[in-house]
Amino acid sequence: MEISLKNKNAIVCGSTQGMGKATAIEFAKAGANVTLVTRNESSLKIVLDSLPKDKGQKHNYIAADFQEPEVLEKKIKEYVSSNPPVHILVNNSGGPGPKPILKADPDEFESAFRMHVVCNQILVKAVVEGMKKEKYGRIINIISTSVKEPIKDLGVSNTIRAAVASWAKTLSFEMAPYGITVNNILPGATKTERLTSLLEARTKAAGISMYGAESEWLSKIPAGRFAEPEEIAYVIMFLASPLASYVNGVSLPVDGGRTGSF
Repeated sequence: MEISLKNKNAIVCGSTQGMGKATAIEFAKAGANVTLVTRNESSLKIVLDSLPKDKGQKHNYIAADFQEPEVLEKKIKEYVSSNPPVHILVNNSGGPGPKPILKADPDEFESAFRMHVVCNQILVKAVVEGMKKEKYGRIINIISTSVKEPIKDLGVSNTIRAAVASWAKTLSFEMAPYGITVNNILPGATKTERLTSLLEARTKAAGISMYGAESEWLSKIPAGRFAEPEEIAYVIMFLASPLASYVNGVSLPVDGGRTGSF
């Protein structure tokens, strides 16, 4: 069965690399009009030019830094006021760096909370009225398997990812009566810049080679390999489609079987 997002308008955050970029490309292939969001305007223009337009779509971008919520709020409000309603919102931004939780400073938690929880809230509040009017809405948050099982030496990330999951679950109760679903994707180890940085941190902390760090990580994944960004994007595309209309409030691991909890 082919998934079609024709005539759907989507905003994809963190969309110039990794899972965000892969999601934007798959959305465009499925017929959606895609608006990219990240802070680097030159990178946005490159990805924008690469998006398929075979189905007559119009793609766009918003250059905004999630470390500046006030600026993001202004830009998303301007965008919503001058563009058609948004049907799909993919919240995605880079995770906090690796560090044991007791070595983290309070401002690291505050910064991560603003980037992930506050910015998600700003984006949802800006687009939700349009979703209600269209009687169609998909809010999808890319978080982490740490929501189910905290990951060693990712103290700030574990804390904030769990906060996003709780925020999303609460939101799902409120949005369901309007035909709007709210779901979380929990990616496992995926071939992105984020994975590379985590592996590099592991080599320094444990005094092992990159090969050793990769082998250590892979030994915990039943599938025996890292995910491709497109494999995460395919699941996001399903959740964004009409086919997933009765899937709401879930946190779905896409991790090759690594997560041990139910």
